[in-house]
Amino acid sequence: MDSLLSSANLPTLGGIAIIVILAAWWLYRRRRGGNRLQRILGEISHDRIEAMVIPNGDDGEIQIDHLLLTSQGLLIVDIKDVAGTVFGSDKMNEWTVISNERRYTFQNPQEALYDRVAAVRHIVRQVPVEGRILFLDGAEFTKGTPNLVSNLDELLAEFGEPDKAAAKFKIEAFKPHWDLVRKAALGTQVDQMFSSDQKSGPHSRS
Repeated sequence: MDSLLSSANLPTLGGIAIIVILAAWWLYRRRRGGNRLQRILGEISHDRIEAMVIPNGDDGEIQIDHLLLTSQGLLIVDIKDVAGTVFGSDKMNEWTVISNERRYTFQNPQEALYDRVAAVRHIVRQVPVEGRILFLDGAEFTKGTPNLVSNLDELLAEFGEPDKAAAKFKIEAFKPHWDLVRKAALGTQVDQMFSSDQKSGPHSRS
């Protein structure tokens, strides 16, 4: 026991303690952020589809991670869970994240979001369709916020509907168009299953 607590081992024990504390803080922040995300998405949406694939309007397909039915129409949300200062603009091909631990870049997400919005609009046509790139708590834009970028508070302020009666009336008008998106997603899944069966070929019998 005395050798374990010797002065030679104290720096190592201190380093392990710091790592454990940082890991616990990271898990706490991630769990807290995830709960807040789900709460706000649930507050602004009356229905939600996740991880769906629909036709892109150009003989192809496109994946949408989060599609929400809101009182203002359909909302596509692309979620970015990054921690640090984010540098990006509408004209930059790559955006940069700088934190205390590291620095890295990722592709400008606006163009991919434009494609997703266009694909949903091709299906519903007469219903408002919006898209937002949602950065979770921990991301900060210090040099200006690019177009379509939002945080959780801004998303709630923009798409929340305090008047529940008015929201219900609007939702009823949007539901037939919402069902069209559901059918398009289901049709794409059926096509994929049929295509997979054809590629595998007929099953032989012994």
